[in-house]
Amino acid sequence: MTPLRQRMIEDMELRNLSPKTIKLYVNNVSRFARHFGKSPEVLGPEAIRTYLLYLVQDRQVAWGTYKQALAALRFLYRNTLHRGDIVQDVRCPRPERHLPEVLSFDEVRRFFQAVHSFKHRTILMTAYAAGLRISEAVRLRVCDIDSQRMVIRVVQGKRNKDRYTLLSPLLLQMLRHYW
Repeated sequence: MTPLRQRMIEDMELRNLSPKTIKLYVNNVSRFARHFGKSPEVLGPEAIRTYLLYLVQDRQVAWGTYKQALAALRFLYRNTLHRGDIVQDVRCPRPERHLPEVLSFDEVRRFFQAVHSFKHRTILMTAYAAGLRISEAVRLRVCDIDSQRMVIRVVQGKRNKDRYTLLSPLLLQMLRHYW
């Protein structure tokens, strides 16, 4: 492992970045260095611009992938190499805005009726009604359901943050029936 890579990993660990983020950033910086066959320490703003253009034009990566590569390079140059001026003028693309596909009440009802197991229907309804991610639904405990205030406490959700979400009366009734 090169000293630069080790220093970057240590800088990310000091900032308490998740292991997935650390791996992602290291891989992106590694691809950047391999693209030019040189250490990022000796590459400048023109190399970054060339690499980002390569990602967009030649590889035609998704904008999310582009933003990940840019975030990794920003971290490297700003925090590890302390040369933030190199990435100062590089901007992210405008976000694409898409409207979500909203199911009608009848479509939602038919979906849940198609699930024959009451246990599985309850799990899916909980995730859907409360807006939970899969990982949040899996970690849900009985003590997280507050029927007095009609909320569900989500512990250590995305980005390790706690939050509250609404508990509908119908869902509460179903959860009680299941319990």
